[in-house]
Amino acid sequence: MALSLIVFAGFYPPARRAIVYADHLAQAVNGRLVLLHINRASLFDPNDLVAQGYHQEELARQTDTAAILSRQAEGLLATATVEVATDLLPTVAQDLALRYQPALFVLSQADDDRPGAADLLTSCVDILRAGSYPLLVVSATAPAGNPPRRILIAADRESFALAPEAEALRPLLALPGVEVIVAHVSSGVEDDEGCALALRAVQASGLVDSLPVPELRGYQHEHYAQGVLAAALDTRADLVVVLARQRSYLGDLFHRSVTAQLLQTCPVPVLVLPTAAAVPVTETPGFATAAGYANTVITGLLPAS
Repeated sequence: MALSLIVFAGFYPPARRAIVYADHLAQAVNGRLVLLHINRASLFDPNDLVAQGYHQEELARQTDTAAILSRQAEGLLATATVEVATDLLPTVAQDLALRYQPALFVLSQADDDRPGAADLLTSCVDILRAGSYPLLVVSATAPAGNPPRRILIAADRESFALAPEAEALRPLLALPGVEVIVAHVSSGVEDDEGCALALRAVQASGLVDSLPVPELRGYQHEHYAQGVLAAALDTRADLVVVLARQRSYLGDLFHRSVTAQLLQTCPVPVLVLPTAAAVPVTETPGFATAAGYANTVITGLLPAS
């Protein structure tokens, strides 16, 4: 089944850049494009608070926008259709994902001098993350005419399984000439074991099946997002892949903060892949024994209550 790239469309430079980038990407993976135009994004339908007639009037005013986008779609490399909605709502995202599955949502990185666009990007990302949809944010400096060739996967010690929605993205890593690098960022100490576990987690997920073993690199940084940015610069990556895991509430807040920082500041496109529930790692007897011994020692060092 062909991958559908649902790109948030508009007439200003960031949105036009995202369309061109998505168009070349769709052509490379034999996919199709959907040009989606929205005015707002919200978890709740604002039209519930206004007269239905006003919503219909707003939709009618988008007729010219839809017509212009349709003409532009005819000139793209990939087969493209147009969708228009006043608001991106969770139900709208779900409907689009169901009708155009498998789907990848493509957004443009907001310019620093457009706070309104930054707010819209944040709202869209929150809705798409909550729905566990794969999303790609195209940076302002992305080379729009070429699909990615050096792909950096930011991974840690935790094993993971790809969510069904993310399975369709594996062909992106298998494009001719693509090099894949796995980067592990640690804080405070060099963590060779963590690097090895990160590579093992990526391979066990099936994300790089049938590909050469990825290059492995470790980086140290106090702030994880800054470490990933440093890794992208050092490896000259033209696409960064991060994993959106199912986590505890506090862990999810941390991961959302890291992802948001990357999406807003990364100089190359960022692909966020949703994962399924955590995969338990079977410990070897020797590791379990060592872990139990370490726990006993630590317990003995704690002050008595």
